[in-house]
Amino acid sequence: MEEIKHKFIEVNGLKLHVAEIGSESSQAVVFLHGFPEIWYSWRYQMIAMAKAGFRAIAFDYRGYGLSEQPTEPEKTTFLDFDNDLLGLLNALSIPKAFLVGKDFAAFVISLFAVLHEERVSGFVTIGVPFMLPGPSDYGLPEGFYITRWMEPGRAEADFSRFDAKTVVRKIYILFSRSEIPIANENQEILDLVEPGTPLPYWFSEKDLAIYGAKYEKSGFQTALQVPYRAMAEQLNVTARTVQVPAMLIMGEKDYVLKFPGIEDYIRSEELKSLVPKLEIIFMPEGTHFVQEQMPAEVNQLLLSFLLHNKST
Repeated sequence: MEEIKHKFIEVNGLKLHVAEIGSESSQAVVFLHGFPEIWYSWRYQMIAMAKAGFRAIAFDYRGYGLSEQPTEPEKTTFLDFDNDLLGLLNALSIPKAFLVGKDFAAFVISLFAVLHEERVSGFVTIGVPFMLPGPSDYGLPEGFYITRWMEPGRAEADFSRFDAKTVVRKIYILFSRSEIPIANENQEILDLVEPGTPLPYWFSEKDLAIYGAKYEKSGFQTALQVPYRAMAEQLNVTARTVQVPAMLIMGEKDYVLKFPGIEDYIRSEELKSLVPKLEIIFMPEGTHFVQEQMPAEVNQLLLSFLLHNKST
C-alpha cells in the first residue's frame, strides 16, 4: 500500500484526489469506484495490476473522498463525472486506457465508451452491466432504497442520525447481502441493519475507519446526487454499439442481480448487440463488493482480460 502514490490534479476547475502505482510508460488501467466507496476499494487490484506491468490509477470522484466538492453538488450529473474522467486522461497524457468500474461506475463507463470510444482500450464492469444512466421504473415497493434516496432530504435525515463511519458500516453490511434493500413504510433504510451486526468477514475495522474518515470529510451530498438523484435525469445520449473488448463480472449473490429485468438483460441479445465483444463471468459466491470479498479471483480475471487485450 505504501507504494501507491497520491496527488491532486486540477480537472474542470476542481482538485481531484488521484492514487497511482506502476510505471508511467506502461499501459494505463483506470479504476472507478461505486458507493459508498472511494479509490481505496481498488487497493488489491491496483497493486496486482502494477506488479503485472500496468499503470494502475484510481481517483475519488468530485465530491467524494479527498476530491474537491463542486460548488453546487445538487446539480452534478453523470456527464460531469465523464468529463472529469476525460480531463484526467488528458492531464495525465494518457491517449487510451482500460477502464474498470464497479456498481454505478458501469453507467460512467458506458457513457464514456459511447461518447469517447477512441480513448478506451477495453472496459470491465463489476456488478452492473453496460447501460446508460436514465430514468427507470424498477417496479419495486416505495421502500426500495434507490427510490428512498432519490427523494431530496430523505436519506439526509436517515444518515444524519449517525456519524459517517456508522453510515458506511451499515451500507456495507446492507449491500453485502443477497436481498434487495427495501424498508417498510415507517422504517428508514439504515434501520434495516440491526445495531451490533458484524461487518462482512473480508472488511476490517481498519478498512471501515479509512472509509469513515473520508466520508466524514466529504459528507454524502454529492454521493446522493450521483448516482441516485442524477439517475432521474434524461441525458441527450443514445446507446449505440461499442466495439471495444469488454467484460462483466457478476456475483451470483449480488442483490443487484435480483433487480427486475437485470438478469434477463444480462443474458439478452440486446446487450450482446450493444457490446458484441463482451465476455460475461458469473462468480457463484460473489456479492456486491466482490473485488474486496474475493480479490485474488477478481485480480486473475482482470489480468487475463488485460493481457489478452493489451495491444488493442
